Amino acid sequence: MMQESLVTIVRAVITFFTILLYSRLIGKQLIGNLTMFDYINGITIGSIAATLATDVSSKALVHWIALTVFLVLTIVLQYIGLKSRFLSKVQDSEPVVLLQRGNMLEKNLAKVRITKDELMLQLRSKNIFSPIEVEVALLEPDGTVSVLPRSQYQPVQRGDLNLPPKPAKLTTELIIDGRIIEQNLEQRKKDKDWLMSQLKLHGISSLEEVSYAAILPNDQFYVDKFDDDVSDDMNISDYKGPY
Repeated sequence: MMQESLVTIVRAVITFFTILLYSRLIGKQLIGNLTMFDYINGITIGSIAATLATDVSSKALVHWIALTVFLVLTIVLQYIGLKSRFLSKVQDSEPVVLLQRGNMLEKNLAKVRITKDELMLQLRSKNIFSPIEVEVALLEPDGTVSVLPRSQYQPVQRGDLNLPPKPAKLTTELIIDGRIIEQNLEQRKKDKDWLMSQLKLHGISSLEEVSYAAILPNDQFYVDKFDDDVSDDMNISDYKGPY
C-alpha cells in the first residue's frame, strides 16, 4: 500500500510538470479561444493525464507517450491552421449566420443545434434585448455569438459628432459591502465627508445600507443599496419550478 502511494505521488508529480510544460508549448490560444476541436482535445488530454497519474496498474510510459502524441498532433494542426486557410476552416469550421435583419434563421439554428432561447440569451449578454435591433448575428467557431446592431441602434460615437476625444478612465470603487476603500478614495482626491454627502443625496444615511458605490468613468457617482426594489415586470420566467 505504501509503495503504491509513493508510485502515485511520483506519477502525479511527473504528470503535473508534463502538463505544465505541454500547456506552455501549446500556447495561450487554447485557453482564450476554444473551438469545439480544442475543447474535445483538451478533455482527452486531461483524461490521459489523469490516467497517467493514477492508474498504477499500467505502465506510466504508455500514457506519457499517448500524451506526447496528442501534444505533437495539436501543435502540427495549429501550424497547418496558420499556413492554410482552407484546412483551418476544415479543422475549426466557420461562422454561421443565426439572425439577419431581425429574422431568426431556423435552418441554421437547427444545423448548429441552438435554440431560440439560447440565441436570446447570447443577445442579452451583448446588451441587446430585441432581435429587431440586430443586423446580423453570427455563431463563431469558438461558440461565441458576434452581433452587429442595425445602424439606427448603434450608439453615437464622439467622432460622429466631431467632438474631441476624451481620455479613457476606469471605474473607481469606493464602497463594497458597506466598507469604504480608503485607498481609492484618496486616489480620487476625495474624503469621507464628500462620500457621505453623496450618499445623503441618494437618501442613504448609513454605510450599512450600501452594497456598492463607485465613481464612474464619466465622473458620476454611482451607488447600489442592499435593498433591491425590483418589480415583477422584469421577471421573464414562464416556469414556476422547481429550479
